[in-house]
Amino acid sequence: MRFVDIIHKKRYKEELTDEEIQFFIDGVVDGSIPDYQISSLLMAIVLNGMNERETSYLAKAMMHSGDVLDLSSIEGIKADKHSTGGVGDKTSMALGPMVAACGLKVAKMSGRGLGHTGGTLDKLESIEGLNCFLTEKQFKKQVQEIGISIIGQTGDLVPADKKLYALRDVTGTVESIPLIASSIMSKKLACGSDTILLDVKYGEGAFMHTIEDATKLAEAMISIGNSLGRNTMAMITDMNQPLGNTIGNALEIREAIDTLKGYGPKDFTELCMQAAEIMLIQGKVAKDKEEARAMLEEAISSGKAFEKFKQMVKAQGGNVAMIDDPSLLPQSKYKTEIKSRQSGNVKLLHSEKLGVLAMQLGAGRATKDEDVNHAVGLELNCKRGNKVNVGDIICYVYHDEDLKQEWIDELYNAFEFTDEDVENRPLIEKILS
Repeated sequence: MRFVDIIHKKRYKEELTDEEIQFFIDGVVDGSIPDYQISSLLMAIVLNGMNERETSYLAKAMMHSGDVLDLSSIEGIKADKHSTGGVGDKTSMALGPMVAACGLKVAKMSGRGLGHTGGTLDKLESIEGLNCFLTEKQFKKQVQEIGISIIGQTGDLVPADKKLYALRDVTGTVESIPLIASSIMSKKLACGSDTILLDVKYGEGAFMHTIEDATKLAEAMISIGNSLGRNTMAMITDMNQPLGNTIGNALEIREAIDTLKGYGPKDFTELCMQAAEIMLIQGKVAKDKEEARAMLEEAISSGKAFEKFKQMVKAQGGNVAMIDDPSLLPQSKYKTEIKSRQSGNVKLLHSEKLGVLAMQLGAGRATKDEDVNHAVGLELNCKRGNKVNVGDIICYVYHDEDLKQEWIDELYNAFEFTDEDVENRPLIEKILS
C-alpha cells in the first residue's frame, strides 16, 4: 500500500477503506509516513470530509494506537463527561460529585487549559497537595471505593492524536468535524467508561461558533461512541457569556463548592442538574428526569454531594480543610472593584475576551510550558439581561500585580450595554442522543 495513493483518493473525494485508515494511523505512530504526507492527507480531509463510517473507524484506530483502559474490574456502569471547552467551565468539579453521590461511578480523565479556556486539572491543583496523576491501579481503586476520580491522562493514551494534533495546529487543519470528533472521541473511548455525556458548546467563547456547527460535531461524536458500543449523548450549550460568575482556578473551585452546597449561580447550577439527570439515566441509576432530579436535590440538600467532593479530594491527597473553608484556597494580593461607566441592560459579555483577560492576569497559559497562578481571575457581578447603573460594580478583579490602564480598558470593552430589553436565551439549546 502506498500512502500517496491514499492522499489521491481523498483528494478526489473518494472513500477510504478501514485498511487504508489503519495504515495511515500505524504510519503516524511508528514514524514511517513523513510529516509532509500526513499534512497533505489532513488538508484533503479538511477540504473533502469523511463519511460516518470513515470517521468512526478513524476514532477507533486512534483509540487503539496506545493504551486502552479496562475498567471492567470496577462494579457497575462507569460514566464519563466531556466539555468541548469554555470560559468559567468548572462543571466537572460539581457535576461529578453530584452524580457519584447518587450512586453512579465517575471515572474521568481531564486536561489542562490553554489560551482563553481553563483546564480542570489546573483548577483542581488549586487545592494544596491534590494529586491529579494517579496510577491506573490507584485510579480504578478510587473509583471502585468512593465512586469518583478525576485525573490527568495516565500511560500512553492515544499517541496518534498527540502527533496529529501537533501537525494540525501548524498546518491550518484544525477546523474539520471528522478530525475534531475523532480526536475527542478516541481519547474518551480509550478512558474506558461505559457512558459518555458530551457538553458541546457554541458561541463566542467556544470552539464551534454556531448552533449548527456544534450540532454537527455532536452528531459526529455520538455516532462514533454508539458505533463502538458506548452510550453517548450530547448537550448543545451556550458559551456566549461565561458559565457561572467566576473565571480563574481557585475562584472556580469556590464556586463549585457553593454549587454542591446548593447556593451556586443559577445558570451553572441548572447546567449541572440537567447534565446530571442525563448521566443518571444513562447509568440506569434513575428511570427518568423526574426521579433523577429528586435524587440530585436530595444529594445536595443532605450534604452528600459536598461530602463526595471532600472524599475525592482526600483520596487524591488534597487538603480537605480548604474545601471546608474555601478562604484557605490561594488568595490574590489585591481585589479591585470595577464600576460601570454607563447605565443600561447588559447586552453582551464577551466570553473569549474575558477569558483572555483572565489569562493575562496569570489564570491561564498562552503556551503549554507556562505556569498558572491559581489565585487570580475575575468574578462577574452581572450577567446578560441584568440592569446596571453608573457606578455599580460589574466585576471584581483578583490580581497580584498592578493593573495597567490598557488592560482595564479592555475589560470595560468586554461588557456591552443597551437601553432595550435583552432576550433571555436558553443555556441548554438541545439534547441529542
